[in-house]
Amino acid sequence: MTQDFFKALENRRSIYSLAKESPVSDERIQEIVEFAVKYTPSAFNSQSTRVIVLLGDKHDRFWNITEDQLRAVVPSDNFAPTEEKIASFRNGYGTVLFFEDQTVVKDLQEQFALYADNFPIWSEQTSGMHQLVVWTALEMEGLGASLQHYNPLVDEAIQKEWDIPSNWKLRGQMPFGKPTMPAGDKEFKPLEERVKVIK
Repeated sequence: MTQDFFKALENRRSIYSLAKESPVSDERIQEIVEFAVKYTPSAFNSQSTRVIVLLGDKHDRFWNITEDQLRAVVPSDNFAPTEEKIASFRNGYGTVLFFEDQTVVKDLQEQFALYADNFPIWSEQTSGMHQLVVWTALEMEGLGASLQHYNPLVDEAIQKEWDIPSNWKLRGQMPFGKPTMPAGDKEFKPLEERVKVIK
């Protein structure tokens, strides 16, 4: 079982070439996300992560909003590469939006003043763990994904679009779909420079 876990982590890669197809049902995608949100750890068991799964035209709408926001800040004569990149995400089947509930973070800061400076950091850490769990689980079901960060550029627009609570802070966006091309080779820095065992 440990080897299955290691293999799943090894196979999880950034996949940018996606088709608007899924080898599993929408219900299965929901199950994956709900499992991740339920069982991924959080500091002080804060359970501060919030997730929205966008499918169908709502997925397309998110990337249309993102493209519109980018057009306002990227010079038009340089926009072609950005437009192509956004189109590759829109070509996917869905998008997972990851948020952190700032009300939860602030309440913990008030309850545990000694650790107040750490709660925003721990909130980011739990968000990252949720992202990894969802990403790896989607890969195990035959879906490719990547992690994007168009926040805070899109925050206000999507809050209005889907009535997202203002205390939910967007931390990442994960477009996913059926892979149409494998990930490229990945280079690894020497482990002896990154891991030390002290006995």
